[in-house]
Amino acid sequence: MDSEGPEKNLHPTHIRDEPENIAFAMHEDEELEDIQPPDPQVMNKIYRKLDLRIIPGLWCLYFLTSSIRSNVSLALTMNASEGDTIVDYLHLTTHDTSLGLALYYVGYVVFDLPFNLIMTFVAPHAWIARNVTCIGIVGACMAAMKAAWSFILLRLILGIMTAGLWPGMAYYLTMWYPPHRCAQRIGFYFTAAQLSAAVVGLVSAGFQYMNMDRGLPGFAWMFLIYGLITFVLGVSLLWWLPDRPSLRPRSRTGWGRLLPSQRPPLSPEDAKLHFRDMKRTYIAQKWTMRDFVKVMLDVRLYPLVLMYFGVVGTGIGLQSFATVIIKSINPNWSSVDLSLLSAPIWICDLVGILLVTSISDKFHNHRAIFFACPCLVIMTGLIVTTYAPHDWPRYVGLLITGLGLGPTVPICMTWTAEIFQPRHGEVGTAVATAVVSGLGNLGSITTTYALYSGWPSDKANGYRNSNMVMFAMVGFSIVAAGMCTSVRKLLGDPMSREAQWAQQHAARERADAELAAAAAAEASAGDNAVADLTTEDEEEIRKF
Repeated sequence: MDSEGPEKNLHPTHIRDEPENIAFAMHEDEELEDIQPPDPQVMNKIYRKLDLRIIPGLWCLYFLTSSIRSNVSLALTMNASEGDTIVDYLHLTTHDTSLGLALYYVGYVVFDLPFNLIMTFVAPHAWIARNVTCIGIVGACMAAMKAAWSFILLRLILGIMTAGLWPGMAYYLTMWYPPHRCAQRIGFYFTAAQLSAAVVGLVSAGFQYMNMDRGLPGFAWMFLIYGLITFVLGVSLLWWLPDRPSLRPRSRTGWGRLLPSQRPPLSPEDAKLHFRDMKRTYIAQKWTMRDFVKVMLDVRLYPLVLMYFGVVGTGIGLQSFATVIIKSINPNWSSVDLSLLSAPIWICDLVGILLVTSISDKFHNHRAIFFACPCLVIMTGLIVTTYAPHDWPRYVGLLITGLGLGPTVPICMTWTAEIFQPRHGEVGTAVATAVVSGLGNLGSITTTYALYSGWPSDKANGYRNSNMVMFAMVGFSIVAAGMCTSVRKLLGDPMSREAQWAQQHAARERADAELAAAAAAEASAGDNAVADLTTEDEEEIRKF
């Protein structure tokens, strides 16, 4: 499939030609002619400056949006002794619970791709801010739930509002960082999901003491406070996150005039050095439906979807039912105990991210190995959780599972951008990350709808069957990682970073030559038209 490389994607007719709005436009090259190739140490300092501006914002937004997504799992057991869990308060059946959890991911899967494509047309930081503010509004509204239908409806709406956020963050990051620098940074802000799961678990113990204060159950207070804080953060992102990189001030039209002005993240000199460095890997295109179809038909995409399916399904299954699984280990543990015991799982998840993602960036040619090894750790943890003879060893199995889960999703998303950015440019990153995230979350639908509370007869077995289904899903992810590597080798992909850059450089030079030839042809055609007009005029004069 399109194995000859990215040169077709760099045809001059696809190059964006609005200089005031588009980063990396080709005619801005003249501003970089006097800039020497930057020293690696200088570039490291520039990217650290960007880290201070970009990563904290992404971390905070992901922390809060992950909290709103996952706190429903804690609500299943909060204030159980008083009969005020979300199940008791809303009179949810096991089917209602599974349906509400699963519909979140249905909305996410359906809208993930179109919402991510919208980001290629608008200011990406504004679109991310829109995501976050809407999530905050819906999250706060969940405090007003009174019946099963409202739980199911709001979970669906929450999934729609969240769609495009996770792949959009990865796409946004590739505008500011070359692919080989992305895994560690995706890992940095992905730690927010793990810390949010841990913190929400700890804080939910406090919310349980607010039960029925002013007539609201403890879980409703949790939804309301997290929702309001998230809304405020979403608005602030309009000032916090920078827009696309550009060497020139942007002129905004239409709705863009409503966006607040921003402080540039880099000085003019640093911006030029960053611009030059990014030109090696970033391709800005005005994409068409033909480009979209090319990405969808690229066979490299679907092993990545299968990789994501297994690990994200397992992660969401564990996140959604952590307290339920822990209670099955020891039914005598109280609801506060369950909240507190869920937190260390995500601390282990965080440790796994920090240990593996930075190393995988250094040895990026071996992404499959760095993906498969944590998967084996997950499978080991699930075996221990399922078959260990005593309570605490089974709980330790959950900690092992969390340790393995951490790096798998960041590595999968980074590998996706690393493969599709050089081949298909900006639209390749936007489409591929959205498809991997969207279709891959069918695994989340599987685990939230069909396992644990969705499989009532499995409760008597201590959820052994549900655990083993997730074990099989993770094993399938390992097979898919091998498939991805094999497909790339069969199609002759350059497997080293240097080879990828050399291929892109040659393609860019070819595109520049084609653009110059097209301009020359257009000028020649204009001269011929003037000559023809002059001849016709002379003929008319002679006739007169």
